[in-house]
Amino acid sequence: MVHPQGCAAGHTRRHARRPVTRLTLVRHGRAAGGWDDDLDPGLDDLGRAQAEAMAELVAPLGPLPILVSPLRRTRETAAPLERRWDSAAIVDPAVGEVPSPPDVPMHARTTWLRDAMGGTWADIGAEYMAWRDGVVARLLAVDVDTVVVSHFIAINAAIGAAVGSDQIVVAALDNCSRTIIDAVDGRLILVEQGSEAPDTLVR
Repeated sequence: MVHPQGCAAGHTRRHARRPVTRLTLVRHGRAAGGWDDDLDPGLDDLGRAQAEAMAELVAPLGPLPILVSPLRRTRETAAPLERRWDSAAIVDPAVGEVPSPPDVPMHARTTWLRDAMGGTWADIGAEYMAWRDGVVARLLAVDVDTVVVSHFIAINAAIGAAVGSDQIVVAALDNCSRTIIDAVDGRLILVEQGSEAPDTLVR
């Protein structure tokens, strides 16, 4: 599961530029609110426990840089790992949540998202295809092994790019699941898909 070079002894070697960059993509823990009632919820009690458990598993890989979206649920998920590594995460909107259309009211956002999840990026238009491409481009720009704490749709965009699928949802990723992707020669390669939960809440 762990790339041998990613575990090399010594901080300098682990952070040195090399042809293959290993990305550990973590979906945030369970949020305290949903798309239709809170624009920026933090984690609920279960979500915080999931974040602590994730940090225990991921901590031996580092310390590594941590990239997070601007939203509270990703920043709170990364917090236990930040404490263990005594380092601050880098906030980057490029790994953020997929935006809902501006004309969709708050109470209808979850319905829009779930409808979109059943189709392809082409189905929801050029603007969203460009958003997906932006996520992929940001991941390809990372040049050292990095933990990225992001969102269900963004991580699915990365998986889709890696496996050549235009489906918006390729995997029903569970909260705090860890997907391993290598960035090499301008492309993403799926090494290990994160654990799935058919009834996972996308909120």
